[in-house]
Amino acid sequence: MISPKRPSTLVVASIYILLGLLLAADGYFYSIGLMYLPVSTYSLILASQLAFNAFFSFFLNSQKFTFYIINSLVLLTLSSILLVFQSGSDDTHNNSKGKYAIGFICTVGASAGYGLVLSLTQFFLNRVLKRESFSVVMDIIVYQSLVASLAILVGLLASGGWKGLDEEMNSFELGKLSYVMTLVWTAIIWQLYTIGVVGLILEVSALFSNVMIALGLPIVPVLAVFFFHEKMDGIKVMAMFLAIWGFISYIYQNYLDDYCSKKESSQKAIREHELHPIEKERSIF
Repeated sequence: MISPKRPSTLVVASIYILLGLLLAADGYFYSIGLMYLPVSTYSLILASQLAFNAFFSFFLNSQKFTFYIINSLVLLTLSSILLVFQSGSDDTHNNSKGKYAIGFICTVGASAGYGLVLSLTQFFLNRVLKRESFSVVMDIIVYQSLVASLAILVGLLASGGWKGLDEEMNSFELGKLSYVMTLVWTAIIWQLYTIGVVGLILEVSALFSNVMIALGLPIVPVLAVFFFHEKMDGIKVMAMFLAIWGFISYIYQNYLDDYCSKKESSQKAIREHELHPIEKERSIF
């Protein structure tokens, strides 16, 4: 068996640079959106990420859409939208219409961009890298994160934003140590999250990876009820119910696909087994 030809170092480096720059741009746009938009509007736009990912997966990865997958996407999107209407999501921003428009455009762009990143990751894994191993996952995570960090650092230095970091740290209510530890643990958890995301893309698909992300959104407010003693209301329960329903719908479609695949393999093996005696008889005569 001839092993597939590995891409050149230049091609692989270009992939990491592209994904890293897209991640850096996404982070920047998400930050602008969070700064200029109310939480309710921001959360509502974030729910569109699943739709963008489905769109890009259709064209880049030939993603098939069955009734159960479409049902899953609709339910998960609705569960995310429901979170907008929970108490505590009031508008605390008093920005001008211009800043509101900028925040809206940046958040939509970031949602579309992250959906594109997930779809491109699957495309590069299947069509270019053509390897399925944990080392491939780690290479993508490390190198794209390195490129994204360098791009953001250059932007921070070029814009002069670094001058306000000391003031931001001093004004942090919990103190400097808590400020630093928050950044450190956020970075660590983000890398663990990325391992899961890229791993799911490698093993299943970019769309399934985004489905898992959407599943987690309504679960967070429910966990806050137990850990932070927040109030449980009907909207949180309904959002979690829709998310679980949507997830089960997607898993059921995967079960059907796996069942059909095994059935076809079994039928093919039976046909080959039935042909062997006939071929042996012909060889005898």
